[in-house]
Amino acid sequence: MSSVDTSYWTGPKGLDLDPAAISQVGALCLRDGAAGPEVLFVKSSRGRWIIPKGWPEDHLTDRETARAEAWEEAGVRKGKISKTPVGGYMTEKRYDDGRRIPCHVSVYRIDVRKTARTYPEAGMRRRKWLPLSKAIKKTKDRGLRAFLKAYLDQAEPLKSAA
Repeated sequence: MSSVDTSYWTGPKGLDLDPAAISQVGALCLRDGAAGPEVLFVKSSRGRWIIPKGWPEDHLTDRETARAEAWEEAGVRKGKISKTPVGGYMTEKRYDDGRRIPCHVSVYRIDVRKTARTYPEAGMRRRKWLPLSKAIKKTKDRGLRAFLKAYLDQAEPLKSAA
């Protein structure tokens, strides 16, 4: 791969990054399903099934950003979020002009208690609850798939939604 173009990245959080990778924050939204844990996927602008994720925001902590992305992209209204990331994965951020930028996604877990029917990106994104084992097969993102496989093997049980 040739040199990576990071000229579009102007936020202060990008200044301390390796120029070969940028960072995003994701939310692994889980609930108890009939066949075990289910993960909430959203359809990306490129048509891929992924977890809600987005750019770090200067006025929010990464944890707050994960919660905000879960609300904006998937309608997660209530849930218990991990205090620290439960892991992360590498992916590529793809742009309409053909650029592909390596991207590290730090993932926070949210044990979902309630989702809303309407939410900021409801008209732009589909969402779908899938058993974790099916979600692993559904995503085309190799980094996310590897993260979910590893997470499935070591995940703590969901806390009761009571």
